Amino acid sequence: MILLTGASGTVGAALLQRLLAAGRPVRCLVRDPRELGPERVRVHLVLADLADPASFRHAMRGVHCVVHLAAATRDGARASIEELNGLATVRLLRAAEAASVSRFLFLSTLGASPHAKPRYLRSRALAEQAVAESELETTVLAPSLAIARGDRLLTMLERLSLLPAMPILARGSVRYQPIHAADVADAALRALDGPALGRYELAGPETVSLTALTNALLHARSRRRRKVHLSPSAVRVALAMLERVVGPGVAATPDEVDLLEVSLLSSGGTADAERLGVRPLPFAEALDTPAVPPGPG
Repeated sequence: MILLTGASGTVGAALLQRLLAAGRPVRCLVRDPRELGPERVRVHLVLADLADPASFRHAMRGVHCVVHLAAATRDGARASIEELNGLATVRLLRAAEAASVSRFLFLSTLGASPHAKPRYLRSRALAEQAVAESELETTVLAPSLAIARGDRLLTMLERLSLLPAMPILARGSVRYQPIHAADVADAALRALDGPALGRYELAGPETVSLTALTNALLHARSRRRRKVHLSPSAVRVALAMLERVVGPGVAATPDEVDLLEVSLLSSGGTADAERLGVRPLPFAEALDTPAVPPGPG
Protein backbone atom coordinates (compact mmCIF):
# COMPACT_ATOMS: atom_id res chain seq x y z
CA MET A 1 0.00 0.00 0.00
CA ILE A 2 1.25 3.48 -0.94
CA LEU A 3 0.17 6.47 1.14
CA LEU A 4 -0.07 9.53 -1.10
CA THR A 5 -0.46 13.14 0.00
CA GLY A 6 -1.13 15.96 -2.44
CA ALA A 7 -3.04 13.68 -4.82
CA SER A 8 -5.24 16.54 -6.03
CA GLY A 9 -2.28 18.71 -7.05
CA THR A 10 -0.88 18.97 -10.58
CA VAL A 11 1.92 16.46 -10.01
CA GLY A 12 -0.15 14.38 -7.60
CA ALA A 13 -3.03 13.87 -10.02
CA ALA A 14 -0.62 12.72 -12.73
CA LEU A 15 1.14 10.32 -10.36
CA LEU A 16 -2.14 8.94 -8.99
CA GLN A 17 -3.30 8.18 -12.53
CA ARG A 18 -0.06 6.27 -13.20
CA LEU A 19 -0.20 4.32 -9.93
CA LEU A 20 -3.80 3.24 -10.54
CA ALA A 21 -3.07 2.29 -14.15
CA ALA A 22 -0.30 0.04 -12.84
CA GLY A 23 -2.71 -1.61 -10.41
CA ARG A 24 -1.01 -0.24 -7.30
CA PRO A 25 -3.13 0.02 -4.13
CA VAL A 26 -3.15 3.66 -3.08
CA ARG A 27 -4.37 5.37 0.08
CA CYS A 28 -4.88 9.11 -0.32
CA LEU A 29 -4.69 11.50 2.59
CA VAL A 30 -7.20 14.26 1.75
CA ARG A 31 -9.29 16.92 3.43
CA ASP A 32 -12.09 16.69 0.87
CA PRO A 33 -12.54 13.56 -1.30
CA ARG A 34 -14.24 15.64 -4.01
CA GLU A 35 -10.82 17.11 -4.83
CA LEU A 36 -9.88 13.75 -6.38
CA GLY A 37 -12.75 13.77 -8.86
CA PRO A 38 -13.74 10.35 -10.26
CA GLU A 39 -10.54 8.75 -8.92
CA ARG A 40 -11.88 8.94 -5.37
CA VAL A 41 -13.80 5.68 -5.84
CA ARG A 42 -10.61 3.85 -6.88
CA VAL A 43 -8.50 4.61 -3.82
CA HIS A 44 -8.53 4.15 -0.06
CA LEU A 45 -9.35 7.45 1.60
CA VAL A 46 -8.10 8.97 4.83
CA LEU A 47 -9.87 12.18 5.73
CA ALA A 48 -7.15 14.16 7.45
CA ASP A 49 -5.43 17.51 7.74
CA LEU A 50 -1.63 17.78 7.81
CA ALA A 51 -2.01 20.52 10.42
CA ASP A 52 -3.67 17.97 12.74
CA PRO A 53 -1.39 14.96 13.45
CA ALA A 54 -4.16 13.13 15.31
CA SER A 55 -6.22 13.02 12.11
CA PHE A 56 -3.71 10.79 10.29
CA ARG A 57 -2.59 8.72 13.27
CA HIS A 58 -3.85 5.46 11.73
CA ALA A 59 -3.12 6.26 8.08
CA MET A 60 0.11 4.21 8.07
CA ARG A 61 -1.51 0.82 8.70
CA GLY A 62 -0.34 -1.62 6.03
CA VAL A 63 1.67 1.07 4.22
CA HIS A 64 5.10 0.20 2.80
CA CYS A 65 5.81 3.54 1.12
CA VAL A 66 4.83 7.17 1.75
CA VAL A 67 4.81 9.62 -1.17
CA HIS A 68 4.57 13.12 0.27
CA LEU A 69 3.70 15.66 -2.43
CA ALA A 70 1.45 18.04 -0.49
CA ALA A 71 2.75 21.59 0.00
CA ALA A 72 1.42 25.04 0.81
CA THR A 73 2.58 28.35 -0.66
CA ARG A 74 0.40 30.41 1.68
CA ASP A 75 -0.74 30.31 5.30
CA GLY A 76 -3.81 28.23 5.99
CA ALA A 77 -6.72 29.05 8.24
CA ARG A 78 -5.30 26.86 11.03
CA ALA A 79 -1.58 26.69 10.32
CA SER A 80 1.31 28.65 8.84
CA ILE A 81 3.41 27.82 5.78
CA GLU A 82 6.13 26.62 8.13
CA GLU A 83 3.83 24.19 9.91
CA LEU A 84 2.11 22.93 6.76
CA ASN A 85 5.41 22.26 4.96
CA GLY A 86 8.11 21.75 7.57
CA LEU A 87 6.43 20.44 10.71
CA ALA A 88 3.88 18.33 8.81
CA THR A 89 6.72 16.53 7.02
CA VAL A 90 8.43 15.80 10.34
CA ARG A 91 5.16 14.43 11.72
CA LEU A 92 4.66 12.17 8.68
CA LEU A 93 8.23 10.90 8.96
CA ARG A 94 7.81 10.07 12.63
CA ALA A 95 4.51 8.28 11.97
CA ALA A 96 6.11 6.34 9.11
CA GLU A 97 9.09 5.36 11.27
CA ALA A 98 6.79 4.21 14.07
CA ALA A 99 4.81 2.07 11.60
CA SER A 100 7.98 0.52 10.09
CA VAL A 101 7.31 1.96 6.64
CA SER A 102 10.27 1.18 4.39
CA ARG A 103 10.33 4.05 1.86
CA PHE A 104 9.58 7.77 1.95
CA LEU A 105 9.53 9.86 -1.24
CA PHE A 106 9.38 13.61 -0.77
CA LEU A 107 8.65 16.26 -3.39
CA SER A 108 10.64 19.39 -2.60
CA THR A 109 11.79 22.16 -4.95
CA LEU A 110 14.93 23.69 -6.35
CA GLY A 111 15.90 26.78 -4.39
CA ALA A 112 15.00 25.30 -1.01
CA SER A 113 17.38 26.87 1.50
CA PRO A 114 17.27 27.94 5.16
CA HIS A 115 18.65 31.30 3.97
CA ALA A 116 16.13 31.94 1.18
CA LYS A 117 13.92 35.02 1.41
CA PRO A 118 10.60 33.26 0.61
CA ARG A 119 9.13 31.52 3.62
CA TYR A 120 8.04 28.68 1.35
CA LEU A 121 11.61 27.87 0.33
CA ARG A 122 12.82 28.05 3.95
CA SER A 123 10.06 25.69 5.05
CA ARG A 124 10.93 23.25 2.27
CA ALA A 125 14.57 23.30 3.36
CA LEU A 126 13.53 22.34 6.90
CA ALA A 127 11.48 19.47 5.49
CA GLU A 128 14.39 18.30 3.31
CA GLN A 129 16.69 18.28 6.32
CA ALA A 130 14.23 16.14 8.28
CA VAL A 131 13.95 13.68 5.38
CA ALA A 132 17.75 13.46 5.05
CA GLU A 133 18.10 12.70 8.78
CA SER A 134 15.37 10.04 8.81
CA GLU A 135 16.19 6.37 9.39
CA LEU A 136 13.94 5.44 6.45
CA GLU A 137 15.07 4.84 2.88
CA THR A 138 14.36 8.25 1.36
CA THR A 139 14.20 9.90 -2.04
CA VAL A 140 13.91 13.65 -2.56
CA LEU A 141 12.77 15.03 -5.91
CA ALA A 142 13.51 18.74 -6.30
CA PRO A 143 12.02 20.11 -9.53
CA SER A 144 12.38 23.54 -11.04
CA LEU A 145 9.06 25.14 -12.01
CA ALA A 146 6.67 22.22 -12.59
CA ILE A 147 4.15 23.33 -15.21
CA ALA A 148 1.14 21.97 -17.06
CA ARG A 149 -1.78 23.58 -18.81
CA GLY A 150 -4.36 24.42 -16.16
CA ASP A 151 -1.92 24.62 -13.25
CA ARG A 152 -2.19 27.44 -10.76
CA LEU A 153 0.59 29.69 -12.12
CA LEU A 154 -0.36 29.36 -15.79
CA THR A 155 -4.03 29.87 -14.94
CA MET A 156 -3.17 33.08 -13.10
CA LEU A 157 -1.08 34.31 -16.06
CA GLU A 158 -3.87 33.42 -18.49
CA ARG A 159 -6.35 35.45 -16.47
CA LEU A 160 -3.95 38.40 -16.36
CA SER A 161 -3.52 38.12 -20.12
CA LEU A 162 -7.17 39.07 -20.56
CA LEU A 163 -6.31 42.59 -19.38
CA PRO A 164 -5.51 45.29 -21.96
CA ALA A 165 -1.88 45.28 -20.75
CA MET A 166 -0.04 42.24 -19.40
CA PRO A 167 1.51 42.84 -15.97
CA ILE A 168 4.88 41.18 -15.33
CA LEU A 169 4.99 40.36 -11.64
CA ALA A 170 8.24 40.85 -9.76
CA ARG A 171 11.51 40.67 -11.73
CA GLY A 172 10.99 39.35 -15.22
CA SER A 173 14.67 38.35 -15.40
CA VAL A 174 14.21 35.51 -12.88
CA ARG A 175 15.00 32.22 -14.64
CA TYR A 176 13.54 28.73 -14.55
CA GLN A 177 14.08 25.38 -16.22
CA PRO A 178 10.38 24.45 -16.52
CA ILE A 179 9.57 20.75 -16.40
CA HIS A 180 6.21 19.27 -17.21
CA ALA A 181 4.30 18.03 -14.16
CA ALA A 182 3.74 14.64 -15.81
CA ASP A 183 7.52 14.27 -16.24
CA VAL A 184 7.91 14.86 -12.49
CA ALA A 185 5.25 12.21 -11.89
CA ASP A 186 7.10 9.80 -14.20
CA ALA A 187 10.32 10.46 -12.27
CA ALA A 188 8.54 9.71 -9.00
CA LEU A 189 7.16 6.46 -10.39
CA ARG A 190 10.61 5.39 -11.64
CA ALA A 191 12.12 6.23 -8.24
CA LEU A 192 9.50 4.07 -6.52
CA ASP A 193 10.15 1.16 -8.88
CA GLY A 194 13.93 1.20 -8.41
CA PRO A 195 16.58 1.65 -5.76
CA ALA A 196 16.74 5.42 -6.38
CA LEU A 197 17.68 6.98 -3.06
CA GLY A 198 19.08 10.43 -2.35
CA ARG A 199 18.25 13.78 -3.93
CA TYR A 200 17.39 14.34 -7.59
CA GLU A 201 17.12 17.77 -9.23
CA LEU A 202 14.51 17.73 -11.98
CA ALA A 203 14.77 20.35 -14.72
CA GLY A 204 13.51 20.79 -18.24
CA PRO A 205 15.75 21.16 -21.30
CA GLU A 206 15.44 24.96 -21.63
CA THR A 207 16.15 27.92 -19.37
CA VAL A 208 13.57 30.69 -19.61
CA SER A 209 12.93 33.95 -17.79
CA LEU A 210 9.61 34.89 -16.25
CA THR A 211 9.19 37.41 -19.08
CA ALA A 212 9.90 34.73 -21.69
CA LEU A 213 7.43 32.38 -20.02
CA THR A 214 4.78 35.10 -20.14
CA ASN A 215 5.55 35.88 -23.78
CA ALA A 216 5.33 32.19 -24.68
CA LEU A 217 1.95 31.87 -23.01
CA LEU A 218 0.65 34.96 -24.84
CA HIS A 219 1.91 33.53 -28.14
CA ALA A 220 0.31 30.14 -27.44
CA ARG A 221 -3.02 31.86 -26.76
CA SER A 222 -2.65 34.20 -29.78
CA ARG A 223 -2.86 37.30 -27.59
CA ARG A 224 -0.83 40.43 -28.22
CA ARG A 225 -0.43 42.60 -25.15
CA ARG A 226 1.78 45.42 -24.02
CA LYS A 227 3.88 44.30 -21.06
CA VAL A 228 3.99 46.39 -17.88
CA HIS A 229 6.70 45.53 -15.35
CA LEU A 230 5.48 46.08 -11.81
CA SER A 231 7.64 46.91 -8.79
CA PRO A 232 7.80 43.90 -6.43
CA SER A 233 7.32 46.17 -3.41
CA ALA A 234 4.24 47.76 -4.98
CA VAL A 235 2.79 44.35 -5.82
CA ARG A 236 3.31 43.14 -2.25
CA VAL A 237 1.60 46.20 -0.76
CA ALA A 238 -1.34 45.88 -3.16
CA LEU A 239 -1.75 42.15 -2.50
CA ALA A 240 -1.49 42.60 1.26
CA MET A 241 -4.35 45.12 1.10
CA LEU A 242 -6.36 42.86 -1.21
CA GLU A 243 -5.79 39.87 1.07
CA ARG A 244 -7.25 41.78 4.01
CA VAL A 245 -10.37 42.52 1.95
CA VAL A 246 -10.83 39.26 0.04
CA GLY A 247 -9.42 36.83 2.61
CA PRO A 248 -7.95 33.40 1.77
CA GLY A 249 -9.52 33.41 -1.70
CA VAL A 250 -7.14 36.09 -2.98
CA ALA A 251 -5.50 35.20 -6.32
CA ALA A 252 -1.96 35.64 -4.98
CA THR A 253 -0.29 36.59 -1.69
CA PRO A 254 2.86 38.61 -0.91
CA ASP A 255 4.60 35.35 0.03
CA GLU A 256 3.82 33.93 -3.40
CA VAL A 257 5.19 37.04 -5.09
CA ASP A 258 8.43 36.50 -3.16
CA LEU A 259 8.69 33.12 -4.90
CA LEU A 260 8.61 34.82 -8.30
CA GLU A 261 11.85 36.61 -7.42
CA VAL A 262 13.93 33.44 -7.04
CA SER A 263 15.54 31.60 -9.96
CA LEU A 264 15.06 27.83 -9.86
CA LEU A 265 18.01 26.34 -11.72
CA SER A 266 19.91 23.06 -11.67
CA SER A 267 23.55 22.98 -12.77
CA GLY A 268 22.97 19.46 -14.07
CA GLY A 269 20.07 20.38 -16.33
CA THR A 270 18.10 17.28 -17.33
CA ALA A 271 20.76 14.82 -16.10
CA ASP A 272 18.95 13.64 -12.95
CA ALA A 273 15.63 13.23 -14.78
CA GLU A 274 17.41 11.14 -17.42
CA ARG A 275 19.08 9.06 -14.67
CA LEU A 276 15.55 8.14 -13.66
CA GLY A 277 14.66 7.25 -17.25
CA VAL A 278 12.69 10.42 -18.02
CA ARG A 279 13.37 12.71 -20.98
CA PRO A 280 11.57 15.99 -20.14
CA LEU A 281 9.27 17.58 -22.72
CA PRO A 282 10.46 20.72 -24.52
CA PHE A 283 9.22 23.91 -22.88
CA ALA A 284 6.74 24.88 -25.61
CA GLU A 285 5.09 21.46 -25.49
CA ALA A 286 5.04 21.37 -21.69
CA LEU A 287 3.40 24.81 -21.62
CA ASP A 288 0.37 23.62 -23.56
CA THR A 289 -0.07 20.04 -22.29
CA PRO A 290 -2.30 19.14 -19.32
CA ALA A 291 -0.72 16.96 -16.64
CA VAL A 292 -3.67 14.58 -16.80
CA PRO A 293 -5.32 14.12 -20.22
CA PRO A 294 -9.05 14.95 -20.19
CA GLY A 295 -11.35 11.97 -19.96
CA PRO A 296 -13.87 10.99 -22.62
CA GLY A 297 -16.66 13.47 -23.17
